[in-house]
Amino acid sequence: MIKLWLYTTLGCHLCAQLEALLHTLANDEVVLRHIEISADDDLMARYGVRIPVLADAEGVELDRGLDPKCLGEWLRVRGWLDEAALKALLAPPSAPKPAKPAFERNGRRYLG
Repeated sequence: MIKLWLYTTLGCHLCAQLEALLHTLANDEVVLRHIEISADDDLMARYGVRIPVLADAEGVELDRGLDPKCLGEWLRVRGWLDEAALKALLAPPSAPKPAKPAFERNGRRYLG
């Protein structure tokens, strides 16, 4: 089980995106302790423009870890990265199947 702290505030959409990315890339269950910064002036001064901020048990922080490579490296250093998940996330999208060409029959045009 991976225990982390997430410095956040109510309605932070970036925080929600980081949580989803974290759960995708972690190789174990993630338990987040949400720390609301808006109720504390010191936390607001420290994290107000930096959220979302993740912190591990040693207090090592990751600012705005929305970049999969950045979050992946932060998790890798701690032994928490699912390498296959990161590889799949960073893989280029597969090419779409070519569309079937349109054709005409009895003066009407049909799409493939």
